[in-house]
Amino acid sequence: MTKKLCGTNYPASICFIVVNEFCERFSYYGMKAVLTLYFLTYLHWDKDLSTAVYHAFSGLCYFTPILGALIADSWLGKFKTIIYLSIVYVIGHVVKSVGAIPTVGNNSMHIALSMLGLILIAFGTGGIKPCVAAFGGDQFDEDERQKFFSIFYMSINAGSLLSTVITPILRGDVQCFGGDCYALAFGVPALLMIVALVVFTAGSVLYKRNPPQGNILLEVCNCIGFAIKNRWRRWKYDPQRKHWLDWAEENYSKRLIEEIKMVLRVLVLYIPLPMFWALFDQQVCEDTTPMIQLHNSYNIVHCLSFRPLRKMATGMIFAALAFGAATLVEVNVVVRMSSNHKSCTRYKNKKTFTKNLTYVLTYTYRIICMHNPLCVFCQESGKIVAHKMEDVSANDVHIAWQIPQYVLITIGEVMFSITGLEFSYSQAPANMKSVLQAGWLLTVAFGNVIVLIVAEGAGLEQWKEFLLFAVLLLAVCIIFSIMAYFYTYVDPDQLDKLYLEDSGKEGNDDDDDDDDDDNRKKETDDLHLNKMGKGTRL
Repeated sequence: MTKKLCGTNYPASICFIVVNEFCERFSYYGMKAVLTLYFLTYLHWDKDLSTAVYHAFSGLCYFTPILGALIADSWLGKFKTIIYLSIVYVIGHVVKSVGAIPTVGNNSMHIALSMLGLILIAFGTGGIKPCVAAFGGDQFDEDERQKFFSIFYMSINAGSLLSTVITPILRGDVQCFGGDCYALAFGVPALLMIVALVVFTAGSVLYKRNPPQGNILLEVCNCIGFAIKNRWRRWKYDPQRKHWLDWAEENYSKRLIEEIKMVLRVLVLYIPLPMFWALFDQQVCEDTTPMIQLHNSYNIVHCLSFRPLRKMATGMIFAALAFGAATLVEVNVVVRMSSNHKSCTRYKNKKTFTKNLTYVLTYTYRIICMHNPLCVFCQESGKIVAHKMEDVSANDVHIAWQIPQYVLITIGEVMFSITGLEFSYSQAPANMKSVLQAGWLLTVAFGNVIVLIVAEGAGLEQWKEFLLFAVLLLAVCIIFSIMAYFYTYVDPDQLDKLYLEDSGKEGNDDDDDDDDDDNRKKETDDLHLNKMGKGTRL
């Protein structure tokens, strides 16, 4: 009998999982909150290199969930995978903190330790990412599972909110080793990750553990590979089949093939989505301060009659508008700002002269005295010449101008990200939901790859780069909207019921099997909604 929390129907083990997730998210977002500033001011990298490394790290964090899912599903199980990769996570944070101590080696040593720490953190956070939520869901019965994800999501945002406020304060307001205390700013997230590991381990006796039952992702890849190989070998003399995956029928069940078709239809829709994440994940790096991700359990967007894909397209439009607003702010920031953010001098009576380009004329200017801040006397070719000057202050743009872009990007993220997760879950067969979640996370990874390529290759001014991304996202939004128009919604639960009902019919003769296959195909087609998503043929 699972122990329950007092006065609720929640299992007691949920406390340990939620606290673990809160501490882990605090650790991750707290470290990322000052990572770009660390590159710029401590390692003395330029902006392009800092942007490239930041997004390479972010991309790696979203490629490694596939590795974590493979380990958990086919080898260790979710519990042991979380434990072991959390240890890797902690080691990465410790190495990163040591690399931020000025007395430890030279700059090359700091860079080496920092990169090693980031790689370990990426494997740790990415590896446990697909496991923690699924492991928490395993603790609940089906009818109570949705409540867990609401609490789980709240813990994620609470951790990210507090970390992005506290960690920059530790860096800027606390001084150590004669400067900003990056060692402390990275050390506190390391401590929180240790707490997360200890808390999660403490609840081990209360957890419901499901043993690994084989990796469905590996089975999907094998089925696709066999279909391609079989088609290549036999297409010349075998009858043509309706779908290329039907060439796997010799070795794989028709149910698995139908489920893979459903998953592939969704994965095709994912192809344009990395562009959204290319914009969204630039908030921390380009603004040097991460946007606090605000979400609410009551989402006003749910009141609107938007289908999921339409809602995602709307979110992409809001993200593009946010970068349009960022472009306007950036243009105003850089109009008159000096390169070193200090006041600059502009001469009002500029001297004009004509010279023959075949000669080299050399002028020597030497300031010999300054009687007041509005006039400078210079010696030019033996003559004393007075130059009037105007002291131009560095450009001053109020930080409140960033509010519109934060509001727009937050609305876009809520409509796109949360809806995308719900869509991925609802359109996936019961045994392939992890496959689509891995595909969803890969869109984030490829989004960071896009930023990495643009930052390294384009070499554009910041406002031009913002404008480029905004235009690209609008173009991608149009493409995605066209793809969404032709997408047919399905009900995987009905497909599961259909094959469960037919699972006992394998002993019939061949004619009966053919009739059953035809009937099943017809019923499978009837499970699809119409392309506009307004009705159902069930």
